[in-house]
Amino acid sequence: MQYPVDPNRFPHPLVKVWGRGVRLTLLTTLCSLFTIANPQLVSAETVLEKVARTGTVTAGTNKNALPFAFMDEHGQFQGYSIEMLKQVQAQLSKTLGKEIELKLIALTPSDRIPKLVTGEVDIVCDASSYTWERDKEIDFSVSYSLTGTRLLMKKGSEAWEPEALANKKIAAVAGTTNEIAIRRTQSRAQIIAIQDHAQGYKALQQGTVDAFAADGILLEGWLQNSQNPEDFNVVGYFSREGIACMMPENNSKFVDQVNYALVRFMEGYLKGKEPYVKTFDRWFGPEAKLPLTQDLRSLVLETMQLVIDFKEEIPESDL
Repeated sequence: MQYPVDPNRFPHPLVKVWGRGVRLTLLTTLCSLFTIANPQLVSAETVLEKVARTGTVTAGTNKNALPFAFMDEHGQFQGYSIEMLKQVQAQLSKTLGKEIELKLIALTPSDRIPKLVTGEVDIVCDASSYTWERDKEIDFSVSYSLTGTRLLMKKGSEAWEPEALANKKIAAVAGTTNEIAIRRTQSRAQIIAIQDHAQGYKALQQGTVDAFAADGILLEGWLQNSQNPEDFNVVGYFSREGIACMMPENNSKFVDQVNYALVRFMEGYLKGKEPYVKTFDRWFGPEAKLPLTQDLRSLVLETMQLVIDFKEEIPESDL
């Protein structure tokens, strides 16, 4: 059967005969090229599908956030948040029915959300805390620990009441909840934006700032491992924040796996299950390098209990 074709547009006799087929072929080819040039048009692969396909979950973390995430003298990542990532790794391996590798990548605080948005990392667990602004771009897991903004100051200058912070130079990692907390406390403080914790400690030691604002547990960790801890004090309480993992938006099945792993850990710890107790106490127990104060320990355990109270109980066989 011959289809009508405009001879002025397609003068070749073969085109006259196969005009419709040529047009369909051209259309198909153009659509294919357009799709290749615009991969966003292809149905996006979810994080869980990517992990299943590659056999690897890629996690961003911090190398200077002792005791949550840091790099030891052997160049290996250590810390409480690294242990939580291992819990996630085990859960993914069980769910997907194969061994999943955990690949750790060091990120600065400012890199975390951009790397999640572009898909360069699947999850970030370090010492991240929830903010409404961050939640516009990424999703959070349940909180698995607790911290808050405090100040590291040289001894002899420990005045930290709001009025005493006016015109003081206070270092804070740019875009963190620590920066926000200090701005809320004293609008006249001179916030010195820095890139990472190492820069903040250095600035304070060199005397270019009056204080360094960061998570209290991180400051205590640095203090206990510094060469001259007697020269500094950790003072004040400017916020109370839950620590959680961050993940790309709209990946609910992946978030479910992460939350299940974290809730299982907390429930197992509160029930006194040996593997979970051993992991927690390694970082925060009485014999740890950074044992929690009684007050902070009570708050952390209270936070754990609140989190699991709002979830279905984990089966005993899965703890």
